[in-house]
Amino acid sequence: MKILDFFKSLFDLYYIPAANLADFGETNRKRLLILSPILFIFGLVDFILILAVSFYYPSNRLFVLIYFGMFTISSFIVFTYSLKIKNCPKEKAYILKTIPFFVLFYVVLIAALYSFFILGKPFNGFLTFNLTCFIALLTFSFPPLPFFLGVIAATTCMVPGLYRNFGLGGTADAVLTAVIIICFSFYKKRIEKKQILLMKKQKNTLEAKTFGNFTLIYEDKVVKFSRTKSNELIAYLIYKNGSSSNTKELISVLWGDQADSARYGNNLRNLIVDIKHSLNELEIQNFFIAEYNNFRINPEAIKCDYYDFLAGDTNAINTFAGEFMNQYSWAEESAGFLEMKALKNR
Repeated sequence: MKILDFFKSLFDLYYIPAANLADFGETNRKRLLILSPILFIFGLVDFILILAVSFYYPSNRLFVLIYFGMFTISSFIVFTYSLKIKNCPKEKAYILKTIPFFVLFYVVLIAALYSFFILGKPFNGFLTFNLTCFIALLTFSFPPLPFFLGVIAATTCMVPGLYRNFGLGGTADAVLTAVIIICFSFYKKRIEKKQILLMKKQKNTLEAKTFGNFTLIYEDKVVKFSRTKSNELIAYLIYKNGSSSNTKELISVLWGDQADSARYGNNLRNLIVDIKHSLNELEIQNFFIAEYNNFRINPEAIKCDYYDFLAGDTNAINTFAGEFMNQYSWAEESAGFLEMKALKNR
């Protein structure tokens, strides 16, 4: 009974519903779109070089080709999948957008073991293993259990080889490093849970009203930006419901399809600065997110009638009167869609 209570307490301490982690999933996706091409180029260039050299020095080249082939194929698959999975249901977003991370993580762990045993380079294999784990911890959000299993499995496989090549002291250090990595992964998940609890607290005071005219409210006061277009930018990102928008898309929405990116790029940057400054002054956190020239809002950090409507909330559906962000022309088509959906659900 005590054992069951212990595991239940652990579960309560670290469990976060997947729907609350949707924004973390989008961050994973954006970072994979940067990391996977780097690994692809690394693997492909080395694969081609080794293939060219193998005509002159054919011995053992097959094993090296397999090593770099793993990076090339897996990174291409991860990049392609991450592009296609941009828009998915909020409840599944974190899982679907984190799966490619684990694909890449396990492939690189296998590559580390391959280097350690097959290629006969234990130092390179062990270094690859540690770099992979630390990059994962510093860059991505993930459930700690699959990560824990991967680290334990890889470390267990390497222990005999570590002892043979680095002695007892080196093996002890390697095991200690693995323990630290595992502990840090659980600690990181705990920090993420605290962040989400803070966002839920903020959600009680930050609200977007989209039925009729768009209004952003914080602590019962309308949030005012220095620039008029800043309000429209926030409105559009709220409409996007957590999905990222790049610079070109935002310029097109705010200034028209024919707007020149080079000309209006500076205008957009001014809006971004204005939004960040205004939100920071009000101490609104984890709401507006700018990453790698892509922008989005975190739906978990704000209360919104539009989001309640999409979730099937009866009160939100009954409240909708056919008007949606009236002051913006790009919202007209969505207003019609919402009206049709409301009629079906009433």
